[in-house]
Amino acid sequence: MILIASGWIMVLLAGGGLALDSVLSSAITRNFDDQLDYLLTSMIVSAEIGPEGEVAFNRELADQRFFEPYSGLYWQVSGRGYDAFPSRSLWDRRLRVRPSEPDGEARTYDSREFPEERLRIAERDVRLPNSNIWWRFQIAQSREMLDAQIAALRQTLVRSFLLLGVGLIVMAALQTWYGLLPLKKLQRELARMRGGNAPRIDGPMPAEVAPMVEELNGLIAHNERQAEEARRHAGNLAHALKTPLTVIMNAATAESDDLPATVVREARTMRRQVDHHLARARAVGRRGSAHSRAEVWPSIEAVERAVARLYRHVRIDIDGQKDLVAHIERQDLDDLLGNLVENAAKYGGGSVFITVRAESGFVEILVEDDGAGIPEADRIRIFDRGVRLDSGKPGTGLGLAIVRDVAEIYEGTVSLEESEDLGGLLVRLRLPMAG
Repeated sequence: MILIASGWIMVLLAGGGLALDSVLSSAITRNFDDQLDYLLTSMIVSAEIGPEGEVAFNRELADQRFFEPYSGLYWQVSGRGYDAFPSRSLWDRRLRVRPSEPDGEARTYDSREFPEERLRIAERDVRLPNSNIWWRFQIAQSREMLDAQIAALRQTLVRSFLLLGVGLIVMAALQTWYGLLPLKKLQRELARMRGGNAPRIDGPMPAEVAPMVEELNGLIAHNERQAEEARRHAGNLAHALKTPLTVIMNAATAESDDLPATVVREARTMRRQVDHHLARARAVGRRGSAHSRAEVWPSIEAVERAVARLYRHVRIDIDGQKDLVAHIERQDLDDLLGNLVENAAKYGGGSVFITVRAESGFVEILVEDDGAGIPEADRIRIFDRGVRLDSGKPGTGLGLAIVRDVAEIYEGTVSLEESEDLGGLLVRLRLPMAG
């Protein structure tokens, strides 16, 4: 940043310096030319034709340098058919008369006709009264003074712009250093976190980095949630596999006659648990995907057909909006609904009612049954892994726990209530609606 700023400062100052040098040099040169033009006008005004047709002056030009040889200020009058009439300062030299058509206009130009002296010449062709000849009046002055003024100006400009450039570069460096100080502070806070001295980036932060700090803290919280989910998932899987393994070990230790059948049965249970937990792990990996979309009604119909084949005595009714789309993968939605509807069919009294509706940006799915329900005191505890209120029916106690976990993965919720219509349990599943 400092190098780029320095480069641009030097480029802009160089461009500005060249432009300013051109303007000021032109102004000094114009002022110099105005003085020459003033002397040229004074000389023409005081000129007249003498008795023999030559040019004479009715008064001497006031500048003393015209009378000092090689003083650097000269004048000369030339006319066709007459010798040049020079100032004494020219001594034995003469100004060159460039051929041109007389037009009465003043001209100013540089000349190197004197090897040891550069000249700035102002000239004009004039026809004096009582004369038919075009006389060329010339005023010449050494450029030494003009060049010295321009050189002094350029020296001042170079020094000033160099000082300005150094000052601007120093200010840019200080501004960059000061502007990056918040990142130094952030670096120290991150080092404290990595060293285990702080769980998050706390304390006031400069406004420049505050949004980034908020995002970092959000990322840390997200990672902590993922770690907690991974630990809970590992615990769920371990608990699910512990019971079948214990059954197998007991049967093997007792040398039970039905050991092969027991191994096959419990192995199927473990495989089911592993498949279920792998599906949940995939759901964690797919969380937040903008492409996660599932049509709710077809999923409910598919689950209803599957559960109806398992529990032929159960009547399952569906009602609600058929066009709702939830922000969830179809496979995960099928797993959630399969758990809820199968539980309602298993523990209910023979009737299951499913309602689908939109509610405040969420797709709300209500699963009701006509069973005994769950006491209000147990409705929170039932979501813990391994908890079963009815141990007389087969199961692992992981169904509702996994429903809650997968729903939370997609930023949804699941809650248990009492069904007003059927009198049993009402499970309210809320999932974000897909845009």
